[in-house]
Amino acid sequence: MRIGLVTPDPGHPLLAATAALLAPDHQVETIDPTSDATPPAERIGPGPPADVYLLKARTPYALALARHLEERGAPVLNSAAATGFCQDRTAMADLAHRAGLPFAATRTAASLADLAGELSDADYPLAVKSRHSRRHDLVARVDGPDRLRALAAQWPAEPVIAQPYLANTGWDQKIWVVDGQVFCERRRSELALAADLPAALAADGSRSGPAGGRFGPADLPADRAELARRVGQVFGLDVYGVDLLDGPAEPVIVDINAFPGIRGQAGAPEALAALALRTARTGGGTPRLPGQRDAQPRTTGR
Repeated sequence: MRIGLVTPDPGHPLLAATAALLAPDHQVETIDPTSDATPPAERIGPGPPADVYLLKARTPYALALARHLEERGAPVLNSAAATGFCQDRTAMADLAHRAGLPFAATRTAASLADLAGELSDADYPLAVKSRHSRRHDLVARVDGPDRLRALAAQWPAEPVIAQPYLANTGWDQKIWVVDGQVFCERRRSELALAADLPAALAADGSRSGPAGGRFGPADLPADRAELARRVGQVFGLDVYGVDLLDGPAEPVIVDINAFPGIRGQAGAPEALAALALRTARTGGGTPRLPGQRDAQPRTTGR
């Protein structure tokens, strides 16, 4: 089999470990989707595409490459449509709410200045994020109008979403799913990292750790695992992450990510390699789309 990696970083731990599992018996090749003026058809060339592609990139060019590969009949994990959809946090929240998922209440504004005009003192504190998810986007806790005005000066034309800032431990429950197999750990919340943390939270500066005790797959309640799998069905994803609030208000979903950086999770490379081979053998079928009624996983690896 030929397995393609669409990524600027084939050395990422998950991809590198997966490639090492596949390489003895299969051909693994990489397409670097770094911004390129070459049309996708020319970049891929006239020969047959690989049997399956793993899409670990979200740039416009990467998505264009993925769409071109799908048009030529190659299965892509996750599909270009599902990957692109999860970059729009407004669309993500709307679909989650329609599907009955416990997603954080979300409002959208064309700019931080517009958001400021819609808020009253009772709306603070809140979490503000860029509407369009990307590397180095805006993620901030806002405790009052002064902080919001300061952010507006730094990000004057940024479309944003705002969510209520709910009581939490300063950590997120990070749940990752690969073909129905669930992995998890607690990691320091981006909002906690971006804020002035209380000394108790900031003492070790770590992004991950045992906050609240163990939190591995064996410790994850069954209803949380099923919630994570349901997210994949709703959003048409096979490899994805679900961020849950860690605190008294949970379960509340605060973010969903297509093909996240799953690090240090025993069994994840094996699950991804098995998913890639199974999809390559079956051809993958029609690309899964977000919001398809009664959507089911592309494969059955659970």
